[in-house]
Amino acid sequence: MLKTIFQLLLAAVVIWALTLPFIDADELVSDEQTSSNDIKKEKKKEKPLHNVKLPKFSEFTDVKEKKHAFFNFIKPHVEAENKKILQQRANLEIARMMIEHSEPLSKKQTGDIKKILKSYGLSETLDTITLSQALRRVDIIPKEMALMQAANESAWGTSRFARIGLNFFGQWCYKKGCGMVPRRRNSEAEHEVAAFKSVRAAVSSYFKNINTHNAYKELRTIREDLRAQQKPILATKLTYGLMSYSERGEAYIEELNTMINQNRAYFNE
Repeated sequence: MLKTIFQLLLAAVVIWALTLPFIDADELVSDEQTSSNDIKKEKKKEKPLHNVKLPKFSEFTDVKEKKHAFFNFIKPHVEAENKKILQQRANLEIARMMIEHSEPLSKKQTGDIKKILKSYGLSETLDTITLSQALRRVDIIPKEMALMQAANESAWGTSRFARIGLNFFGQWCYKKGCGMVPRRRNSEAEHEVAAFKSVRAAVSSYFKNINTHNAYKELRTIREDLRAQQKPILATKLTYGLMSYSERGEAYIEELNTMINQNRAYFNE
């Protein structure tokens, strides 16, 4: 009888000893999960560098609703920027035509044109050559391209840079304190990811970057050729001038064009 009781107790101890590591492991996993959650909470608590109330894009469970929210948030700013550019372009075309016909510009016209030229990094000399150069730069960016780049670069508005600094286009800046330091930035690198106070400022900066930086001269040439041929300025044509926008090169362009074609139903809603 005693022998039987001893065997049962021994078996119980063995079973307890065998299960102990698994119990400890489960507790360890739980601790790791808690630690991971704490890290995520810390990231979420990073103070925004703006006062804009952003939609909580990461909380959408329905893909269509998320896309609607994102496009409705960004699109008005893209359309406003294109509207402003078309007005600037009209002023430049009128001024060029008047100069071609030796007609004097008014004082206000002269001031407005010089302001446009300066903002696009061009000489303020008022002649047909300068104004023709300006018209290559002062032109629209199809909303389809702008919206898809914003979606691609910001992970549909969920990236840290979009949330904290309203940077939806992955734009860099090079003055210390001008933005946010990437967590994985090389020790020798000095760039930061630009931060903006408003969505409109972020969109305007993106437009100015595309329309003035030497890296996108090919895009502006494509656009100018389409104008000369009186053809629509299509996003899927201009994307081929974005080879320098991403290290991925052609793969990036192909991805953008695929995204544009897949999301056409949302652009005009």
